[in-house]
Amino acid sequence: MQHVDVKVHEEIATIVLDRPQVRNALSPGLLEDLNQAFSDVHQEKRVRAVVLTGAGSDFCSGLDLGVLKEINELPESESLAQSHQYWRQWAESIEVVLRFPKPVVAAVDGLAAGAGLSLALASDLMVLSHGATLSAPAIRHGLVGGITASLLAFRHGGALASQMALSGDAINAEAAVARGIACHAVDSEQIWVAACDWARRCTQGPAAAIQATKRVINESIGEALISQISAAAAAGAAGCSHETAAQGIQAFVEKTDPQWHG
Repeated sequence: MQHVDVKVHEEIATIVLDRPQVRNALSPGLLEDLNQAFSDVHQEKRVRAVVLTGAGSDFCSGLDLGVLKEINELPESESLAQSHQYWRQWAESIEVVLRFPKPVVAAVDGLAAGAGLSLALASDLMVLSHGATLSAPAIRHGLVGGITASLLAFRHGGALASQMALSGDAINAEAAVARGIACHAVDSEQIWVAACDWARRCTQGPAAAIQATKRVINESIGEALISQISAAAAAGAAGCSHETAAQGIQAFVEKTDPQWHG
């Protein structure tokens, strides 16, 4: 796997998003590697829980807008097909995390934005560094952030989903802990230790009971969630064909403020 690193320490596996040069943005290759990593860890009988984290100073900056820009520059029919494939791949990775039978704890240092935040929300628990920031900024790039909004609503209610997805504003670690989004915040150098501690707390029962409890939470209580994520992926992909999306993506790549014309 080129873009994901997997380490196993005793009964805890750590899956590391490993594209620090682009703040661990989720390229198609990284998403493919991530799914493979969870499949491999699933087969490891000694592993009872997973810590999901990012290499470098950030957890994950979201979808790779450079990839989206390349897709938008293709002929229209090809662009639409590849856009749908990319967004479906993201949705499938979220479903992999949600359905994973062992506890998953996201260790979030630095930025978790958009698709990166969705990965953290798909995890069972979240531990933050004091310097972490969480955001759903898709709307500021002219994109539709429905997958992240669906997970925010599932985990923490529609009010928070509306606040974050419609404003695009970031919240810091202190606010995230106060709202119950994260278990607690620690110094950056302690985040892996803290996440492992929470992972071990979630493995005190028998594996069958843990798996059944996760299924109740993510598939029974969140019965409509997978369908919502699938619909949101379709809406997000379709939104990429709009002129405003092209404007927002171009502005991000050029590090300028978008000038909306619609």
